Amino acid sequence: MKTFKQPLTAKAEAVYLDQLRTGTESERAQAKQMLTEHNLRLVAHIAKKYQNVDEEMEDMISIGTIGLIKAIDSFDASKGKLSTYASRCIDNELLMFLRARKKMSREVSLYEPIGTDREGNEINLLDIIEQDQIDVVDRMETQDRLRRLAGLIHDTLDDREREIITLRYGLKNEYEVTQREIGRSLGISRSYVSRIEKRALEKLKAAYEAL
Repeated sequence: MKTFKQPLTAKAEAVYLDQLRTGTESERAQAKQMLTEHNLRLVAHIAKKYQNVDEEMEDMISIGTIGLIKAIDSFDASKGKLSTYASRCIDNELLMFLRARKKMSREVSLYEPIGTDREGNEINLLDIIEQDQIDVVDRMETQDRLRRLAGLIHDTLDDREREIITLRYGLKNEYEVTQREIGRSLGISRSYVSRIEKRALEKLKAAYEAL
């Protein structure tokens, strides 16, 4: 792998960022080149996360560099550090590339119906989201969705809804509890559990789509 230039000092980076916004055309071009060349180590570091995928590392770095350039073009210095913002852009570019290569461009919904269980209840992707994933892209996206979902469960649902969703989908101990079992433990009917579960999922769906 190539040897990349050392990152810029904070002072030098600030100078080039200012030059990129206010300089002449040639100065902007030079600033963009310097910011790109001195952040290629960051691209390589992020690309290494995907070293188990069936792609050449040089190709991954090239794709990641596209994300870096997009980050430099759109970065707002008032909103944080370039490296933090660029990391997200690079990661996104790599994920988009891998999804396209693996025909994963279709948006996957956590709530897409995939069948019914023995009780006749609809099963969706939320039911199986914690199953082992083989593909590294699937696994990383699943982990990200789980983190966001955990926050929504805590912030969006009331205590009863949170308890039922946690038990129903095994979010606490990875053991999924049926609606009938939940009803018995809480002293309510299975149909009431089903109504609470449905209401909770609708609240989570609305909150998730609003992110």
